[in-house]
Amino acid sequence: MDEAARIEAALERALAYAEAPGAPPLLAEALRHALFPGGARVRARLCLAVARACGEPDPAAADAAAAAIELMHCASLVHDDLPCFDDADTRRGKPSVHKVYGEPLAVLAGDALIVLAFETLAREAARDGRRLGRLVSILGRATGMPGGICAGQAWESEPAPDLSAYQRAKTGALFVAACAMGAEAAGGMVARWMPVGDRLGEAYQVADDLRDALADPESLGKPVGQDAAHDRPNAVGALGAKGAKARLEGLVAAAVAAIPDCPGKPLLEALVRSAAPGAWWGRSRPGSATGGTRGRGGAGSLAARAGAAGGRAPRRLRALAQWAHRLAALPAFRRALPAHPADRQCQCPPALRPDRRLRLQPGARRRRPA
Repeated sequence: MDEAARIEAALERALAYAEAPGAPPLLAEALRHALFPGGARVRARLCLAVARACGEPDPAAADAAAAAIELMHCASLVHDDLPCFDDADTRRGKPSVHKVYGEPLAVLAGDALIVLAFETLAREAARDGRRLGRLVSILGRATGMPGGICAGQAWESEPAPDLSAYQRAKTGALFVAACAMGAEAAGGMVARWMPVGDRLGEAYQVADDLRDALADPESLGKPVGQDAAHDRPNAVGALGAKGAKARLEGLVAAAVAAIPDCPGKPLLEALVRSAAPGAWWGRSRPGSATGGTRGRGGAGSLAARAGAAGGRAPRRLRALAQWAHRLAALPAFRRALPAHPADRQCQCPPALRPDRRLRLQPGARRRRPA
């Protein structure tokens, strides 16, 4: 069985316990909606690849570790899409969980997936009590405080977040855990593999920042422009598109260099490189953040103001310029916006109206998105 089939089978086994007779039907459906069909399963694949490189004497433990990592990742996506955070309507090319099942069930689905991750480890990796304890500890640190994905989400509410700490917690933590749990499940040396996950996790977040700034929602399968819309720290806003690309390339190279000598090292190197794909980095579009300043709806003048500051423009201004460029380059996104009575009252160009909640009513003041 190849690793993709192993991951899907392990997830199906885990979910079968949650879907047992007596479970609330809608919540069970919401869990399945969150898990299948999956994305690239990069973290789970990395976990299995490290376990294989360490000899993989216990495939069941490796499968449980990979499933637990993916369950935790999917839980974070469900919560991340909620209106209190990103308010994202789509995920992986389909409606997000809260759009289909409502916010209460989406919150519960994310919570249930977190619990299911630990339950899967306890059930499938219980043959070695000490190893099970270490696996649970690794996953717990990657999930909670002070440096797990919960901490990463919390950094978005801080007034002056540290970009590196934010990226390492929100994205890097599960990549570090994937490498560490793969090594632990196979009885390998965990410390040798953690630097791979640390560098790859940060690279993946930088790649995600680039996609959020430069990609379109149709190809990405989820909304874009979230960092600018929510004024979140991101590599593109801090370094610019070219600087972020250079940072990404350096991190991927560092992750590859950190892979210890092991069986199947070339396959691991290929997996690490594919985890942060960059075939589109260098492509520029008219009106995009890297493709000139001839956007519509005032995007060009806004970018010119940001550029005239010699790179010293406030982060919000640079992010808004990139956001305006991106929206000006997405006619399909503008056409998808339904007609709205407030269009007749708001004098801003249509290309700069992605979110109906931000429309100005007569006499009202614009507020920051929650």
